[in-house]
Amino acid sequence: MANRLLGVISALPEELADLCERPGRIDKIGGHGFWRGAIAGRDAVFVESGPGKVNAGVATALLLDRFDCRALLMCGVAGGLDPALGVGDVVIGASNTQHDYGTQRESSFRTIQPGSRPSLGEESTPGYRMDDGLTERLRVVARGLVLEPLPEAVGVGRRLPAVHFGAILTGDSFVNSETLRRRLHVEFGAQAVEMEGGAVAQVARRWGDDIPFVNVRCLSDLAGVESHLDFRAFLPVAARYASLVAHRLAPVI
Repeated sequence: MANRLLGVISALPEELADLCERPGRIDKIGGHGFWRGAIAGRDAVFVESGPGKVNAGVATALLLDRFDCRALLMCGVAGGLDPALGVGDVVIGASNTQHDYGTQRESSFRTIQPGSRPSLGEESTPGYRMDDGLTERLRVVARGLVLEPLPEAVGVGRRLPAVHFGAILTGDSFVNSETLRRRLHVEFGAQAVEMEGGAVAQVARRWGDDIPFVNVRCLSDLAGVESHLDFRAFLPVAARYASLVAHRLAPVI
């Protein structure tokens, strides 16, 4: 809960821009910069991990080991998988799954839990689900949160983004394929795909079942081959929407 030191992770500087209050001295460890600050009045350690699962895993391990963080929050943008959602919507990860770890067959790919050994009878069902108690606390504080309409410049009209709880997938490739987008949505029933959250969840679980992890992602596009959005131009807008939700959730993680 709020007495735990919170570790806050974003892959990109744009995603961190609106998160940290009262930033302090930066400590360089393993190529990452860590600094103390606060989010929604709560003491925290912030890090820009860089994109990808290895970068996120290293940053997470350092937050847990060097800074003794005992709760984790990731915030940033993601590609949308669920056609029922739209640009600007924010997904809070009820589960985080690495979709690209498993066994490649001739005509299919079987996803398994990273590090599991099903040949030895180990449980291999993929994914890390959020604790029910934490989910309920987050739902309570997120209830009634209204985000402002998207700017006209985004090019999708003045739609009002919504906040959802759903499944978030992680993989070490940027999804720019309509075929893969559809497969991931159908196979996992997932709402969003990105490149870090599943690795953070895996490292957190290695430290213990009592390390809460919350992944907050704003959809910057549908992760298909066609997109009329300029990702780099929309990134700061999407990151700001995600940060508004993260500030709301941080006190109860």
